[in-house]
Amino acid sequence: MITVPFIITASLLFRKYSRKAYREVRNNVSEVNSYLSENLSGMKITQVFNQQDKKIQQFNKVNKNLQKSYIKEILVFGIYRPIIWLLSMVATILTVYLGAENILTGGGLSIGAFVSFYVFVGQFFEPIQQIAEQFNTLQNGFASAEKIFDVLDTKPDIEDEEDAIELNEFKGSIEFKDVWFSYIPDEWVLKGISFKVNPDETVAFVGATGSGKTTILQLIVRNYDIQKGEILIDGIHIKKIKRSSLRKFVGQMLQDVFLFSGTVKDNITLFDDSISDERVIEASEYVGLNHVLNRLPDGLNHEVRERGNNFSSGERQLISFARAVVYKPSLMILDEATANIDSETEAIIQESLKKMMNISTMLIVAHRLSTIQHSDKIIVMHKGEIKEMGNHQDLLKRKGLYYNLYQLQYDNQEVIESV
Repeated sequence: MITVPFIITASLLFRKYSRKAYREVRNNVSEVNSYLSENLSGMKITQVFNQQDKKIQQFNKVNKNLQKSYIKEILVFGIYRPIIWLLSMVATILTVYLGAENILTGGGLSIGAFVSFYVFVGQFFEPIQQIAEQFNTLQNGFASAEKIFDVLDTKPDIEDEEDAIELNEFKGSIEFKDVWFSYIPDEWVLKGISFKVNPDETVAFVGATGSGKTTILQLIVRNYDIQKGEILIDGIHIKKIKRSSLRKFVGQMLQDVFLFSGTVKDNITLFDDSISDERVIEASEYVGLNHVLNRLPDGLNHEVRERGNNFSSGERQLISFARAVVYKPSLMILDEATANIDSETEAIIQESLKKMMNISTMLIVAHRLSTIQHSDKIIVMHKGEIKEMGNHQDLLKRKGLYYNLYQLQYDNQEVIESV
């Protein structure tokens, strides 16, 4: 039993250093995987700018780190496992030596008892050595589980309040009252924003990049909480409404449309079997997607490849429109939804937007002013503040920021005629 304290000490030390080594391996595996994922996706950019050699050097660096961590892991186990075997040999040698000495000196130990002790030592260390083998696998599992539990134990930054209510109806009224917001403390993205959107009204936000337009849309669906002021949804403070019940009334169409592998229908319904084909066809015709479907041999059942790479940007955008319309939202949000489309598709989308303006409240962020001229209200943003507010004609007559933005996109003569 004299070797037992040494076994316990060796196991405790192995647990400490092996967990650290396995943790380092898992982190480096993640680094390699993320590097490969990012650079395989951006391979065309790397080739266009002739950066292959540089990217290979960077990969060799992260791969070398992974190799070093694997060597460290093997080294730790390569020390621990022989130590356990050495301790078992020491115990066996001590048993033989002390037993033989006792027998030869007439100490009273019988040969049968000596053999029993010898067999006992072998049986004692056999499971210990087997456990040592499994201990290595166990530490590997613990290190891997740590990364999983880090994700599972992460608390969301935005949570529903205990007295939050379920929103059964959303008429489409939105009001911002002196709203201040920052992603980084004291670096304000929005400064004292106040405006009201009435039900079934179409409101557009325009301004330079970084002026806070998209941030306003993020706050309306409560992806973030504001630091000062109030946001009212149908007169109710947004924090008093459950996020899930609010978002089910909102349809969002973003600049970068994500399509899942499946069929066109699956991407419109988001795999919701309760939505009938008739509703899907109706939504498709409403937004002009039927022009695209008529060209496809399988129509709604046409296969969508990974990320929709067999569709153009405009076609993906039309699918996104149909996806939003089929759920019949009370609030439609368009964030640069027409930024990456050709003129022909823009004409189809323009017609779709005119129709969609009649079915719900609509908020639009756009740099193409042609898409927002028919809005009931246009809010001009600059450095996180509202500088101008009004309809298209009123803002042009003021000859302020909106007039300057419009002038950048159209000839001076067109501006004068519009005024």
